[in-house]
Amino acid sequence: MIPTMNERSNVPEFSVAELSGALKRTVEETFAHVRVRGEISGFKRHSSGHLYFALKDADAVLDAVCWRGQAGRLAMAPEDGMEVIATGRLTTYPGRSKYQMVVERMELAGQGALLKLLEDRRRKLAAEGLFEQARKKPIPFLPAVIGIVTSPTGAVIRDILHRLADRFPRRVLLWPVAVQGDGAAEQVARAIQGFNTFPQDGVPRPDLLIVARGGGSVEDLWAFNEEVVVRAAAESRIPLISAVGHETDTTLIDFASDLRAPTPTAAAEMAVPVRAELVATVADCTARLVGAMARGLEERRIRVQHLSRALPNPRRVIDDARLKLDDRAERLGLALPNLLHRRQADLDKLSGQLRHPRELLAAKAHQLDSLSTRLGHALKSALQAEKARQDRLALKLEQVGQRLAPSMTRLLAEQARRLDASAKLLESYSYKNVLDRGFAVVRDGDGKLVSAADAQTGAAWSIEFKDGKTDVVVGHGAAKPKAKGKDDVRQGSLL
Repeated sequence: MIPTMNERSNVPEFSVAELSGALKRTVEETFAHVRVRGEISGFKRHSSGHLYFALKDADAVLDAVCWRGQAGRLAMAPEDGMEVIATGRLTTYPGRSKYQMVVERMELAGQGALLKLLEDRRRKLAAEGLFEQARKKPIPFLPAVIGIVTSPTGAVIRDILHRLADRFPRRVLLWPVAVQGDGAAEQVARAIQGFNTFPQDGVPRPDLLIVARGGGSVEDLWAFNEEVVVRAAAESRIPLISAVGHETDTTLIDFASDLRAPTPTAAAEMAVPVRAELVATVADCTARLVGAMARGLEERRIRVQHLSRALPNPRRVIDDARLKLDDRAERLGLALPNLLHRRQADLDKLSGQLRHPRELLAAKAHQLDSLSTRLGHALKSALQAEKARQDRLALKLEQVGQRLAPSMTRLLAEQARRLDASAKLLESYSYKNVLDRGFAVVRDGDGKLVSAADAQTGAAWSIEFKDGKTDVVVGHGAAKPKAKGKDDVRQGSLL
């Protein structure tokens, strides 16, 4: 029996808000803690810090949101296309009849996916040349100032400072950064760039940088695999040592740095030598240098003694030199007059061989007359040759002019013949010839060709015959086109 409108139903009535609230409580109580695996799509970071995206697979799409407080604690930076496992709860949004997932934690879907993403990024950066060995800079032997980029509260900074104090105390500048979570990669990159932009005056610029972090999982070390960190390390003008994780851990910053240390403690050992060993080495080198100098002096003293035995008596050497000096002085007194006598004889001989200036002038004048005569003959010959060349050119020009007139006449005749042929061809293609055979051309008021299908009563047409044009108006008896296959002997009146 169908109930009437006045009968009351046993089904309870809900308002829209009551039903939406009941659905919200049911969903939130049933799915208070879920783990969902899917691919990130439509990722967007709002200015408020909230993350909005969707998780999808081959069959469905789930909207998701990560509030600002949780987004800062994520172990990875979400990107479109990542396959992740998101942990959180489901809730509904009554204002739009939608449900969504509130994400509290996120991780890549399996170690294989994470390593594939890491390998793809490594290949991309390697193709750009960021890992080339030629880009790497030598590490200074004893840096005066060491800049360290790490967390200020972890055990890493204490281990590095302790090892530096044990080996060779140096001035250390710490740039505190977060080494894990959202924003850690940007902080590390800004720290490396900040050390490189230190001014010359004020805080001293480090001679060496150490980027350090303790061990952890691949997700924990992911900030040091981000492109912004790798590019900052590759572009650093200050030599950089990467000490991220343990000896078995490898991050992309290790390939871009100038030197990789297996641990943060090892980075401190690579940065400075052991002071005691250096002092001992210097002392040993000093002792060896002093011994070498003593042995060298002793060898040279013995050699001088041996050479002194072969030297003659100085007094005899002086006496021999005095005798030689006296002999040279006597010979010098006689040599000067003899030299002057020989030079006088040579001068007389040369003066007898000289010619008088008048003879030289006469010879040059005769030579100048000869050259002038030869120049006149050469100039005359050149003028005659130039006149002959001009005569030949004039003759050739006259011959060309004689050939030009007939050629011009032939060219004009040929062009006239081609023009006449083109005119005849144009006339053969003209529709006027068709009009001469009794046909007519019908056009509408716009001058366009018309057909029988265009005939409408009262239309103004123009008909062109072979002897002129006439204007007509289509009458009521205008013929309509007949269907194909049907014979109609009737013919309507066109006018």
